[in-house]
Amino acid sequence: MEDGGTTAAAAEATPDQISAGAGGAYGAGGAYGAGGAYGAGKAGGSVDPIALVRQPHTILRIISWLFSIIVFGCIVNEGYINAGSASLKCVFNHDANACHYGVVVGVFAFLACIAFLALDVAFPQMSSIKDRKYVVIADLVCSSVHTFLWFVGFCFLTNKWQATPSEYLPRNIGRDSAQAAIAFSFFSIFSWSGITFLAFHRYRLGVSAAFASSFPQVPAGGQNDAGDMGGNKAIPIPPYITGSGVESSDTYHKPPFSEIVAGPDSFTPATY
Repeated sequence: MEDGGTTAAAAEATPDQISAGAGGAYGAGGAYGAGGAYGAGKAGGSVDPIALVRQPHTILRIISWLFSIIVFGCIVNEGYINAGSASLKCVFNHDANACHYGVVVGVFAFLACIAFLALDVAFPQMSSIKDRKYVVIADLVCSSVHTFLWFVGFCFLTNKWQATPSEYLPRNIGRDSAQAAIAFSFFSIFSWSGITFLAFHRYRLGVSAAFASSFPQVPAGGQNDAGDMGGNKAIPIPPYITGSGVESSDTYHKPPFSEIVAGPDSFTPATY
């Protein structure tokens, strides 16, 4: 009766009432990123910093964060030079738009990495599946946009650098910084692509967990096959319990009143 009440209560619960701590993406277990929806641990559990840092999306965010610092740091530090004029010129063919683009994209990527690193820390504490879903979708959209921006930035900076004449770089000032900015713009494409892929993977796992049934599927025969498609173990049918409450091992029961024992007052038919 207790299992039946639990099953009925779970069946009547709406998706909004189901806690994010219930079993979900990445299976069940006590490790970080297991036993919860959208790849996070059960809601309300403690955050393990070591396990958090070891997560692939956390590692890629830290790498992308470092790449963004290198790109806009190189452009701000030596991206503008005074080449025989009173004003500073951009090393990328004296095109200020190229330098501005690299700085803006680098700063936005830097801030986005910090924001989503903070969300990664707070993600396991979110008890609402909807909140987790919105965070994963935001991560997917943001990483996709930054992948595109870094691709455009790499092509833009490379094109301007190839068109830069040598007289624009007296004594090769700013050459190393410009090449470093181009190189790490290229590396950022792959780091943000990896974040996009992992965010999409987490989103698919969360959606699959939301629509997956948490009840065992018993076929019409009353017992699962050992080698069924789901790989589930057989669920035995409970034995028949007699009225006395004791399980009976007899395969055949005689009908009641089948044998009448003759007593002293019983009637004995006459024999002719």
